[in-house]
Amino acid sequence: MSLRLLVALLALGLAPAPVARSGDVDDERTRELEEVRRAIEQRRERVEAFERRERGLLDTLEEVDRAASRISREARVARRRAVEARAQLAALEGREEEIAARQARTRSAMSARAVALYKTGDAGPVTALFSAGNLQEFLARSRALRLLLDHDRTLLERYASDADALVSTRRETRVAAAENERASAVAAARAQELAAEHDSKRLILGQVRQDRASERAALQELEAAALALEETLERLRGRDRGGRGTSNAEPFASRQGRLGLPVVAPVARGFGRVVDDEFRTETFRKGVDFAAAAGAPVRAVAPGEVRFAGWFRGYGRIVILDHGDGYFTVSGHLDAVDVAVGDMVGEGDDLGTVGETGSLSGPRLYFEIRQGAEPLDPADWLESAP
Repeated sequence: MSLRLLVALLALGLAPAPVARSGDVDDERTRELEEVRRAIEQRRERVEAFERRERGLLDTLEEVDRAASRISREARVARRRAVEARAQLAALEGREEEIAARQARTRSAMSARAVALYKTGDAGPVTALFSAGNLQEFLARSRALRLLLDHDRTLLERYASDADALVSTRRETRVAAAENERASAVAAARAQELAAEHDSKRLILGQVRQDRASERAALQELEAAALALEETLERLRGRDRGGRGTSNAEPFASRQGRLGLPVVAPVARGFGRVVDDEFRTETFRKGVDFAAAAGAPVRAVAPGEVRFAGWFRGYGRIVILDHGDGYFTVSGHLDAVDVAVGDMVGEGDDLGTVGETGSLSGPRLYFEIRQGAEPLDPADWLESAP
C-alpha cells in the first residue's frame, strides 16, 4: 500500500451528518395547536351552555371530567415518551463520544504509521526485502512486511467503519433530540390543558355556590344520582350470583369491624345526615369521603367480584364489588380503574386510583358498604378508620 494512499485516507474528514428535516415536526406541532384550539372552544361551549342553564351540573361536570381524564392519559403517554426519548438521546450521545474517542485513537495510530512510511520512502519495503543476506532472512522480512500491511489495512477499515458509525449515530441523535423536544412540548401542552379543565370545573362550581337556585338544582341532581346508584345496586342484588368466587373466603358479615381501609387517608365527610360547608347543602350520606391524595391506590376491603366498573353519573368513575350474601362495596371518584366487570379480586387488591371525577370538592374517595338496599356505616366495619 503506497504512502500517498495512506496519507490521503488520513486527510479524509467526516462527512457532516444530514440535518433532520423539520417538516414532520412542524406538521405535528400544527396538529397539536389545532387540538388545543378545539379543546379551548369545547371548554368555552360547556361553560356557556351551563351558564345558559341548558345543561345540568352533573352532566356538565361529567363532560369536564371525561375530557380531563382523556387529557390526563395523553399527558402520561407524552411524559413516558419524553422520558424514553431522553434516555435514548443520552445513550446515543454516550455512544457518539465512545466512537469519536475510538476513532481518535485509530487516527493517532494511522498517523504514526504514515510517519514511519514517509521516513522509509516508497522504495523502503523493496530495499528491506532485497537487502536480506539469505533466503531465510528474506522470508522473515516478507512475513513481517505482510503483517505490517495487514495492520495498516485493519487500521484503515476500522477508521472507515467508525466514520460510518459516527455519521449514523449523529443522525439518530438528531432524530432522538427532535423526538425529545416534541414529546416534552406535548407533555407541557397536555398539562396546561388539564389545568384549564380543572379551572373550568372550579369556575362552574363557584357559580353554583353563588346562586341559591343553582344550589337547589344541584342538590336535586345529587339526590337523583344517589337514587340511581341505589337502583343499580338493587338490580345487581336481584341478579345475585351467590357470591361466585367468594365461597372459600370468610363470610363478609363476619368481618364487621375488621375490614381493611380502602385507602390510607382520613375521613373527610362521615356517614349520615351532614351539611356540606363548602357546597352549603344538607344531605344524608350513605357512604363516607376519604380525603385521599390524587393517585393514591384504592384497594378491595374483602374478596369479591367486580359487578360494575366505569362512569356513573354523579360519582365519576366507580367500582362496585359483590362480596356475596347481598353485601356490596362502592368506590367512587376514581381517576383510573384497574379492574373490569367479572374480575375476581382478593382482599387488598388494587381497584384503581383516587381522583376527582364526579367530585365537587377535589380529590376524594367516596366509599359505601351496602347490605341489599340498606347502607351501612363504614365506621362500624372498617378496622381502623382514621
